Amino acid sequence: MPLDLEKQLTFPTAGLFAALTWGGLYVLLEPVAGTLLGLICVAAAGFTNQLRLQDPSGTNKAAIVVHVVCWLLQFLGHGTFEGRAPALLDSLFQAIFLAPLFVWLELLFMLGYRPSLKARVDKAVEVEIAKYRARKAEKKAGKAEKAL
Repeated sequence: MPLDLEKQLTFPTAGLFAALTWGGLYVLLEPVAGTLLGLICVAAAGFTNQLRLQDPSGTNKAAIVVHVVCWLLQFLGHGTFEGRAPALLDSLFQAIFLAPLFVWLELLFMLGYRPSLKARVDKAVEVEIAKYRARKAEKKAGKAEKAL
């Protein structure tokens, strides 16, 4: 069933403004990869808006289910594979804004994108892992001292 003209002529949504904001900031951080990810964000915002116009109730229900399942899988994955909570508990900004760009870059790195940037990112990640392990060891040592 085709949409009527009134539904087709919609104004920009909050999702579009969010996609443009995210995309614009991603472009500032990494111009090529950020532009691609920004375009994906804007396209996804437009596509989901069209779905919402066609079936508001069904689209919202599906979005809620996808959102909840993805959050649960994130916590499960982090707990299983990293043995720690997701970055959401460390930094909301990092979890909502930087994590999608990081995952996008990881995908592009697997495809051979900017090996020099990959080396720098890998080095920075190793530094952060070392800091995390040191903090974890300090906490463990502190607990052992208290137990004595």
